[in-house]
Amino acid sequence: MSVIAPLHFADAREAADLAAFLGRLLRYDRAAAVRLQAGGGALAVFGRPPSFEVLAIRTARLADVVELDVTVSAGELLEGIEESAGKAVVPGAVTGPPWAGVLPPRGGWAPVEGVPGAPALRAVVAAAVAEFRARDQALPQERRNRAERDRIGRDIWSRTVADTGLPLRAVHAAQSLGFLPPHEVPVSLLAAGPWLRLRTPYGSVALRTTPTLTLTPS
Repeated sequence: MSVIAPLHFADAREAADLAAFLGRLLRYDRAAAVRLQAGGGALAVFGRPPSFEVLAIRTARLADVVELDVTVSAGELLEGIEESAGKAVVPGAVTGPPWAGVLPPRGGWAPVEGVPGAPALRAVVAAAVAEFRARDQALPQERRNRAERDRIGRDIWSRTVADTGLPLRAVHAAQSLGFLPPHEVPVSLLAAGPWLRLRTPYGSVALRTTPTLTLTPS
């Protein structure tokens, strides 16, 4: 088995940010795998947190031009990150989950109109969480089970944001993974074929969908 050279980040903060992302991902799945793609001095890390049904994408700048495409354990990658040194030891490859073979396209993205700003998106998520809790508490004892809670969750998180076709679960995922921090950040929504991508400076979430979209010429 070939040995992959350590990745050296352009800035130690890149290593810290990647470590934070992996830590959040592992809270949802302790056995999570991530796919790494590096090229042109940049690294893209793809993960799939359970229940959100989206792909999470975190990018980082590298100090060297490295070509890499491998699926690894998220936990082992986190253990191999040396934040103070700004580098990461890439663990051995693992058999990737099915999602790792179907990634969003690298190009061809066009802006989608109508996405609210970060404060409005966080407010929508907060309202949805409050609604879920209220509906859960209103359930009679005999119906307070996993199946009923899943039904309520599907009803709430499948709703779309404004007229964008973006499911609310994607915004919830972005906030849960630290891509929508509690301060003002630029937010954009992009589309490429059947894919939608909600992007902030902290990361992106992407999903396959087939809504009717209004695009803005780039």
